[in-house]
Amino acid sequence: QVQLVESGGGLVQPGGSLRLSCAASRTIFSIYTMGWYRQAPGKQRELVATITSGGRLNYADSVKGRFTISRDNAKNTVYLQMNSLKPEDTAVYYCEATVGTGPPDYWGQGTQVTVSS
Repeated sequence: QVQLVESGGGLVQPGGSLRLSCAASRTIFSIYTMGWYRQAPGKQRELVATITSGGRLNYADSVKGRFTISRDNAKNTVYLQMNSLKPEDTAVYYCEATVGTGPPDYWGQGTQVTVSS
């Protein structure tokens, strides 16, 4: 079993930056992919970004060029650096971990990101 704990959410003005962190409860070396999803009120949960154990990246078109995902296997942690934030980025952000190539196996509890002036 893997437990994921997110941190780093909050309130930020448009154009600002935030960095989210997700700490896993055990080594994530064997986990194929880690990533971030988000869910805005009244909308379905959507993929934001993922990173495989080999470092292959995948981003939603809406965040390309603004968000950067990275992982530190020594610290069992994945990060999401979010720059040039827009009000439409407002959502609860969830960390996920996937063993294999199917849908996510583990989820964090979520962290709120609000972009507003």
